[in-house]
Amino acid sequence: MQFSTDKAPKPVGLYPHARRVGNLLFLSGVGPRKAGSDEIPGLVADKHGNHISFDFEAQCHSVFQNVRTILETSGSKWENLVDVTVFLTNMQRDFATYNRIYAEYFGTNQPCRTTVGIDSLPTAIAIELKCIATVD
Repeated sequence: MQFSTDKAPKPVGLYPHARRVGNLLFLSGVGPRKAGSDEIPGLVADKHGNHISFDFEAQCHSVFQNVRTILETSGSKWENLVDVTVFLTNMQRDFATYNRIYAEYFGTNQPCRTTVGIDSLPTAIAIELKCIATVD
């Protein structure tokens, strides 16, 4: 069973937000873009696409909210996350901030986690999460 929602950012390709197999829910890569737009929280660019300012912390909070929204609209919940893979476009600059904010969101539920540094993502985002959760 596949799930998509207008409450989360539109996928940048042909894929659902999530897919349920048995009691597992697999989320496609989720970034921090705002639902219903291409706006990236914490990123201000000029009319030519040049970055004027950047707030990685805002992107972290937004991506976690997007994951929560997809989980809930797909029949799961935040506490059911069992595995999180995070992709960071600048590990050296952003890992400490990500790690601190991650601890705020996962204080009681601690899923398995992998952090991967990559060169880029399909849009101008600096973080993307790939998650697996259970469905009650």
